[in-house]
Amino acid sequence: MLRLVVRWIRRPLLPAVRLWRRNIQLRVVAGTLLMSLGVVLLLGLVVIGQVRNGLLDAKEQAALSQAAGGFAAAQEKASGVSALDGQDGDATDGRPSRGSVNWRSELVKQLASGGQGAYHVVALSPDSDDAGMSRAPRASGDVDVTSVPQALRNSVAQGTGTFQTYVKIKYSVPKEPEAGLVVGKRLSDVAGYSYELYYFFPLTQEEESLSLVKGTLATAGLFVVVLLGAIAWLVVRQVVTPVRMAAGIAERLSAGRLQERMKVTGEDDIARLGEAFNKMAQNLQHKIQQLEELSRMQRRFVSDVSHELRTPLTTVRMAADLIHEARSDFDPATARSAELLADQLDRFESLLADLLEISRFDAGAAALEAEAIDLREVVHRVIGGAEPLAERKGSRIRIVGDEQPVVAEADARRIERVLRNLVVNAVEHGEGRDVVVRMASAGGAVAVAVRDYGVGLKPGEATRVFNRFWRADPARARTTGGTGLGLSIAVEDARLHGGWLQAWGEPGGGSQFRLTLPRTADEPLRGSPIPLEPEDSRRARERAAADAANDRALRLSTVPSQAGAQRPGLAIPARSAVPPHTPPSAAVDPAALPGSGARVVARPVSQRQGEGGAAESVPGLVSEREDTTRGR
Repeated sequence: MLRLVVRWIRRPLLPAVRLWRRNIQLRVVAGTLLMSLGVVLLLGLVVIGQVRNGLLDAKEQAALSQAAGGFAAAQEKASGVSALDGQDGDATDGRPSRGSVNWRSELVKQLASGGQGAYHVVALSPDSDDAGMSRAPRASGDVDVTSVPQALRNSVAQGTGTFQTYVKIKYSVPKEPEAGLVVGKRLSDVAGYSYELYYFFPLTQEEESLSLVKGTLATAGLFVVVLLGAIAWLVVRQVVTPVRMAAGIAERLSAGRLQERMKVTGEDDIARLGEAFNKMAQNLQHKIQQLEELSRMQRRFVSDVSHELRTPLTTVRMAADLIHEARSDFDPATARSAELLADQLDRFESLLADLLEISRFDAGAAALEAEAIDLREVVHRVIGGAEPLAERKGSRIRIVGDEQPVVAEADARRIERVLRNLVVNAVEHGEGRDVVVRMASAGGAVAVAVRDYGVGLKPGEATRVFNRFWRADPARARTTGGTGLGLSIAVEDARLHGGWLQAWGEPGGGSQFRLTLPRTADEPLRGSPIPLEPEDSRRARERAAADAANDRALRLSTVPSQAGAQRPGLAIPARSAVPPHTPPSAAVDPAALPGSGARVVARPVSQRQGEGGAAESVPGLVSEREDTTRGR
């Protein structure tokens, strides 16, 4: 479920991720914008902090100065009124004189009159429960007396100095609270009672100034970020555009358009890069032209030599034939020399023919004359021609899977040449044992496999068996066998058909060569109806024996026990899990043609039934993945 959710989230993001990976200009510009934004934010925070601290410090100094003057004026007024009341004798029994009842109201009004909205004054008594009118809270500017925090009141009540703090100034009328600075001090009134006098200084102007600074910084920062992004885009574009041009020209050069060059302007590093790229392209074009000319000359040389050798070879052949026919009149040594001369002339003619055919493949002049043919007829013709050699070697060629038609669009002459090469090689290296030719058709592919039980192939030789003039034993002189070009021509014929020619072998266990062709000439191959590794190989037999043992143990473990019928001494083995078998890994054959998928190609059941023995059982399903792991 988590994987599905992640896949569902990633699906709409894939185009953006793909664009991010492929566009270096986008990455550079985005990185520049992000880093610029971070720098601008950091600088903005620092500047705003400095401006805020400066404004608050100035406001605090002005507020303390204003509050100190007000506190001094209030204390002076209280002292003056007390002296006048003492001279008139109006105060009796410790009570305030007449006219002192409204003294706090007049004091608050007088102190607030000089502010003109710049500050407000609040007078509070320490004991708020006192019901006397003379000691009730007084406030100017409709300030709510609850705006004074309790912590500040406690500090003022316990100390004799000036205390200040930042608060939210609330009002008794419908008005939004605003930030402000409150400064308070404990004083004494005309009656000798202590009271608390507070100055409220709104910070409206400072907030407006700070907002203006923030807006200015935000506008300037946004402009700077956009400007830096545009500059980065222009700068990166000057670098990326030549790189993109070079990439496009490199792609066209790889496609064979060797005359492409970069446009060079200026004398900077990019210009030197363009000049170096053009020089490299020119040198590559020159070298490729030299190699093409050399290859053309080599192909022409091989073709000319092959053609020119035909005339003297014909003359030598005629003379050799005359000598060979008259060998009975010679002494034994001369007669044997005549026979050897005839044999070597046959190999020489085959070598010339193979060289001509290889030169056609190298020149790209090989033409395919495809038509619908039944491979059974081709196989029977090949086996008929190889029967005399098989009789001399003591081998027997058997055919498996020829009950149903095996039809494909192919060039009969080339397919016959491939199969003749495979069958003759199997007979020559089969050490007198049987050679099995297996045919199958399924899905969009047909296959012919030639199996021998001779010396086989060593590990790694399946990747080199299709090389030109390659021999399994390099110490042996090339006096026997073919020309060394048969399998090379065969694999080229298979590729010309769009098919595969693959080899498998094991030391002492023989080898198998498989030719797989598409049913139609334009259809790509996705699998083969015959496995590359036969079922009678050593590893396959070991796996089959292990599977049989596991199945037998599994059947014995599932037999129910019967009371009174169990034989003494019969131990039923415990049930064991059947170990999974993984196909053995093998080296990938570079001579084989790769497929383009993993579709499983099925064979009919009738073609899976052999005539007898393990060597004739063919699996009905072979996937492309199995072919890949088995040396294709």
